[in-house]
Amino acid sequence: MDFEFTDDQLELRDNARAVLATACPSSLVRSIFDGEGTGDALWATLVELDWPAIGVSEEHGGLGLGFIEVGIVVEELGRVVAPSPFLATVTQLAPMVRQSESPALLARIASGSCTGTLALAEGGLWHTDAVRTLARRAGGSWVLDGEKSHVIDGATADEVAVVARLEDTVGDAGLGLFVVPGDEVDARPSAVIDPTVPVATVVLNGVEVGLDRVLLEPGDPGAGLAIQRALQEATTAMALSTTATCRAIFEATLQYAKDREQFGRPIGSFQALKHRLADMYLAVERASSLAYYAALTIAEDDDRRAMAASMAKAAAGDCQRVVVGDGLQLHGGIGFTWEHDLHFLLKRAKSGDLLFGTAASHRAQLARLMGLAA
Repeated sequence: MDFEFTDDQLELRDNARAVLATACPSSLVRSIFDGEGTGDALWATLVELDWPAIGVSEEHGGLGLGFIEVGIVVEELGRVVAPSPFLATVTQLAPMVRQSESPALLARIASGSCTGTLALAEGGLWHTDAVRTLARRAGGSWVLDGEKSHVIDGATADEVAVVARLEDTVGDAGLGLFVVPGDEVDARPSAVIDPTVPVATVVLNGVEVGLDRVLLEPGDPGAGLAIQRALQEATTAMALSTTATCRAIFEATLQYAKDREQFGRPIGSFQALKHRLADMYLAVERASSLAYYAALTIAEDDDRRAMAASMAKAAAGDCQRVVVGDGLQLHGGIGFTWEHDLHFLLKRAKSGDLLFGTAASHRAQLARLMGLAA
């Protein structure tokens, strides 16, 4: 595995950063927090630039790039706390659709003509063992009953990919995947600390799904593995996003430590603060390395991808605890104020730790994968 970006990847990163500096200023993020703005204009810009098409093959109308390129864009969006459906649509819905090879829906995703999300979690748990939503045949269609929690963009997405199972099945056995129009589910927005990543509870009460909207049929022996593979992409993307936000917190804190003076000298010159800044830097670099290791295992379809995704998400969660705490404290009193932009980053990092599994849950998952769980 080559951990160095290619020239094309570096150019993509630089161009994305330049675009977002203009298209997603802190004033846009503040307007979202104040309940006065939307991310519609930003999404229109991303669609115009073909960003939703990055991870879709050319035969389905995409740009034919890989998961590393998707991760680069996810990172840049995370750095600026961008309010857009990119994360849910491109890293959650699209991988699920790609596993089922639904060309029409992939083409819609690539063109930006539809947004989407993944409804998997139940009771705040992001593993397939927790799925209790039931799917049953009813003539020429399927009927879904259940409740999904923490669905990103669940109240606004055009399409919702729902993971459900046959009755009396456990684990990956009996799992299926259905795509349901967003206006056919009962989506209840949740109170969140970061309104740039809105989540909702999605209630499915006898929702009927036609056979043309079954991405993976329940009972298909390959459905469970396909869902797990797509989930690994979504988990790694969330790790990349969270780590990028943590890097932005570190960079802001480092600059503040250079500018803020106390006793006639920058506070960053004090040894105790240098140690804490060093700890922040190491936490970010460790999480970033593991996130890109996971991204590479996905890009190269390496057998270690399941373990790598959990390692990346666990490291991202550990990173945010160090960086959020020290970043806030090193900013002093100003870090607590609504007027300072720091709290946008802190809240994004905290919410990123909770979505798609906490650090603790992924360490437990690693223990299971390694055969260490009791």
